[in-house]
Amino acid sequence: MKYFAVIQPVIANKINLQKLGRSSAFFLVQFLFCLTVVAQKAVVIPIETKENALILETDKDNRLWIVHNGKKLTNPGEYALVNARYNLSEANAGKYNHAYTPSGTWNLSEPAIRVTHSDGNPSLELTYLTHEVKKENNNVQTTIIRLKDPVYDFLVTLFYKTYFNENVIEQWTEITNKEKGPVILNKYASANLFFPESNFHLTSFQGQYLREMQPMEERLQQGIKTVESKLGTRAMLLGTPNFIVSLNGPAAENTGNVMLGQLAWSGNFKLDFEIDSYKNLRLIAGINPFASEYRLAPGESFKTPSLIYTISNEGTGKASRQLQDWARQYRVLDGKGERLTLLNNWEATYFDFNEPKLTALFKDAKTLGVDMFLLDDGWFGNKYPRNGDDAGLGDWQENVKKLPHGIGYLVKEAKAAGVKFGIWIEPEMVNPKSELYEKHTDWVIRQPERPEKYYRNQLVLDLSNPEVQDFVFGIVDTLFMKNPELAFIKWDCNAVIYNAYSAYLQAKNIPQTHLYVDYIKGLYKVLERIRAKYPKVPMMLCSGGGGRGDYEFLKYFTEFWPSDNTEPVERIFLQWNYSYFFPSITIDCHVTDWGKQPIKFRVDVASMGKLGFDIVASHLKPDDLSFCQQAIANYHAFKGLVWHGQQYRLANPYEGPVASFAYINDSRTKGVMFTYLHSNRFMETATEKPIKLNGLDPLKNYSIREINLYPGTKSTINTGSVYSGEFLMNVGINPDVHSKRQSVILEITESISQK
Repeated sequence: MKYFAVIQPVIANKINLQKLGRSSAFFLVQFLFCLTVVAQKAVVIPIETKENALILETDKDNRLWIVHNGKKLTNPGEYALVNARYNLSEANAGKYNHAYTPSGTWNLSEPAIRVTHSDGNPSLELTYLTHEVKKENNNVQTTIIRLKDPVYDFLVTLFYKTYFNENVIEQWTEITNKEKGPVILNKYASANLFFPESNFHLTSFQGQYLREMQPMEERLQQGIKTVESKLGTRAMLLGTPNFIVSLNGPAAENTGNVMLGQLAWSGNFKLDFEIDSYKNLRLIAGINPFASEYRLAPGESFKTPSLIYTISNEGTGKASRQLQDWARQYRVLDGKGERLTLLNNWEATYFDFNEPKLTALFKDAKTLGVDMFLLDDGWFGNKYPRNGDDAGLGDWQENVKKLPHGIGYLVKEAKAAGVKFGIWIEPEMVNPKSELYEKHTDWVIRQPERPEKYYRNQLVLDLSNPEVQDFVFGIVDTLFMKNPELAFIKWDCNAVIYNAYSAYLQAKNIPQTHLYVDYIKGLYKVLERIRAKYPKVPMMLCSGGGGRGDYEFLKYFTEFWPSDNTEPVERIFLQWNYSYFFPSITIDCHVTDWGKQPIKFRVDVASMGKLGFDIVASHLKPDDLSFCQQAIANYHAFKGLVWHGQQYRLANPYEGPVASFAYINDSRTKGVMFTYLHSNRFMETATEKPIKLNGLDPLKNYSIREINLYPGTKSTINTGSVYSGEFLMNVGINPDVHSKRQSVILEITESISQK
């Protein structure tokens, strides 16, 4: 194959054989013919995980096709036979299963890449050059496939990083311009996948502020279904880059073939799900090309974000456990480590606080039994004090009226009270009413000829500008240099990008269409610098609720805030939906005063993630305080199961009045089961049937004990009984939730003595 690739430019340059001698010309023609015959032999490239296989194959024209995407074959030699089983005509719009579909030549369907060459030619062809496999260890390897335009010096390299045991593939693309002039990337997807099935259902997750991550399932029909964001920041607010595709009917928890995926990109994204004319599925995922044409100078390369996905032949339950295992081990910062429980002052004080109020809350944190106190918004700004959300943002000096002794004093006082201290920042943003805005309007994303448009009374700083990157890094660096015992950062982002325009790009003669991409790249550069200097400090990713939370950000953050909606019933549904894609160790769950449910219900719901509190503990009734103290102690005992165990969704809240989850450790010796009654409708006020567990060893015996009991109440669960794993998974246990007993947490322990 490599000889054919070398000779293609010779053919393209139309060598004049008449200028050669007859014998030389004859020899060259014969040589080219032989190479062509050799080139016609297909190259088969298997990309395999433990259970699945993506098979690529070249054709007679040296183009690269996806010929199999599904269950792994026992005999890999049979992959070469797959393509011949299909009889799909090219008469419609060209073949649909290209591994990275180009635009402007033989293809008329939706492309993965569209470019304008330095000479103005908008066409692209991609043919196979070489491939190689780089093995990191027994579980992780990367297949690298190089493609080239046979006429232009333009390269596309496809990367497929496989995590064998987790059945996860991370896929991205690198595009390189070796032409003499700049090339415009009009579209530049991360991945182009093809599934030759016939009955596809898509679950995407849409929403709005306080109603994030709402599932929407639909059967895909012929045509293109697009899920995208154009918000610039807070990209997940209205729609998310997470999706579920079931390949043979609607998605089910424990049966069927499903794909769970996410584009790991923190800016504008676009996911295209196309049912072609033969009822196959084409998936093209990447950065949204909207207003984002990218100029690539000679010698430059562009790396796309990763599409991360897993395929399960046993439903969404297995798929999400695979993705969660992968995330904890390979992607989330400190994914196999610890997290800090906390008390946050936001809903207790909002902007109205001072040193005495805060130090009193330190004592509340210690009394509750949490690890840390988190100071939220409102601690900064002097010329324009941060007493509301309309001023001060960007001026990161302690407000001398609220905090006359500074942050350092609070850190010391928290330590004296026996808790750690964390702090809130929103470093990417600025209020027009701020000293920063007055001094550096040129650092702000705004169109100078248009009226400013605000989101939460603020604008976005231009992180494509290296000076702004230094400023944002300096906010965090200064806090840590002055306060080395600072234990936690809550990093917020509350505005989207309106009037997209960069004074920096204009001054540097860089196209404005780079802004949406270069903003995110600049943010990543800042985060890389922070983690290089402060590698271990926990950081929460927040964005006015669930506006951010992806696996590129989670390289730098230990956790994220899923929604400002902390009403506990709503949180049950939110936590259910996020659990498809994220392990519980990454999801911040706080107890607040939202909702009418008792404190037990609120704490039980929040215990199914990384537990925190946004309450005034000193205002709790004695029994409520006693319950919270015991519940936190219990949480510290079982949090390892929640953070690192295998999660099983047992009862779907969308299908009945009860939601139930379980977490089981890898040795299947311990577990914890959460059950909630979320409906108070007539005749829907109790668990009438047992709930079947999952993930246990059928040959082991288990005892069941209820924990988190409210003071003065007794459990209705018989703690003296022992059940086989087989019984619990096939018959189940009834947690006995009802209108006066709305949440139940059961501890599951292997019973050695009964074996």
